[in-house]
Amino acid sequence: MTAIQEATQTGLADRYGRVATDLRISLTDRCNLRCTYCMPEEGLDWLAKPELLTDDEVIRLVSVAVTHLGVNEIRFTGGEPLLRRGLVGIVARTTQLTPRPEVSLTTNGIGLARQAQALKDAGLDRVNVSLDTIRPETFRRLTRRDRAHDVIAGLEAAQAAGLTPVKVNAVLMRGVNDAEAPELLEFCLDRGYELRFIEQMPLDAQHGWDRSTMITADEILETLSGRFALTPDDASKRGSAPAESFLVEGGPQTVGIIASVTRPFCGDCDRVRLTADGQVRDCLFARTESDLRTALRNGADDAELADRWRRAMRNKLPGHGINDPSFLQPSRPMSAIGG
Repeated sequence: MTAIQEATQTGLADRYGRVATDLRISLTDRCNLRCTYCMPEEGLDWLAKPELLTDDEVIRLVSVAVTHLGVNEIRFTGGEPLLRRGLVGIVARTTQLTPRPEVSLTTNGIGLARQAQALKDAGLDRVNVSLDTIRPETFRRLTRRDRAHDVIAGLEAAQAAGLTPVKVNAVLMRGVNDAEAPELLEFCLDRGYELRFIEQMPLDAQHGWDRSTMITADEILETLSGRFALTPDDASKRGSAPAESFLVEGGPQTVGIIASVTRPFCGDCDRVRLTADGQVRDCLFARTESDLRTALRNGADDAELADRWRRAMRNKLPGHGINDPSFLQPSRPMSAIGG
């Protein structure tokens, strides 16, 4: 039996031959920013504590994924995962699993300056930090908070702690920060951060996303090319990675563009998501979920949990369908799904 056949039978395989080995786990739906493309200024109705997976429950499901289902990458997300009090302990217990998965964190960077070294000591491999602008006034406009300095301090602390490569994720909004893309790239190049621009996706709580106003990958490239010489990074093996990579001024530094909307990469997807309340999502844009929390709390053993997880993945669609006229935005926003 080949490795692919074995993974299809025992791993998180769907009906189209894709096998999920990258697990994104939301640890909380709460966030300390109010980004305009994500949620309203007043925030959302947060999950009640009894609905959230406990630290032990998170580790139990992570262990099932790693030891029974072939998952080899774990990404902790939110909301904002640094708000989870048990984060360092969760990371430490995850990195002690056998086989050891690669463990990373997606964060808005607020509070990272205080926790970076502890997370590194716990075994965290690297971080992705969301930063859409380096201008404090634009940051306030986008996030409704005056915290740009905290995010920049978090990036510095992550690099100093060795959580590398430090990746920066940015979303461009028309008429807000789209003209600032070149200076954000220069900021990252000067500091050795890996910048990736992400097309805005229909995952806002307000359901106000508009395809016609979204900054596309082509527009991002055009803006950046006004200051930098960009060439496709042919040596980079993209595989299931969501970002297209471009050499800046001939390299070796690069910039990435994640064109989820205009250049979807669903055919190579290897991701599965687990929400903070224990629901499996086979796609970021899924309209349905599969409940693992109830089975877990009712005493299901690892074999049953693994089987339920496998069955959940069988329903994964071939693509997200954003560009289809019948597309419906997920009922849960990004902060509740975990990217």
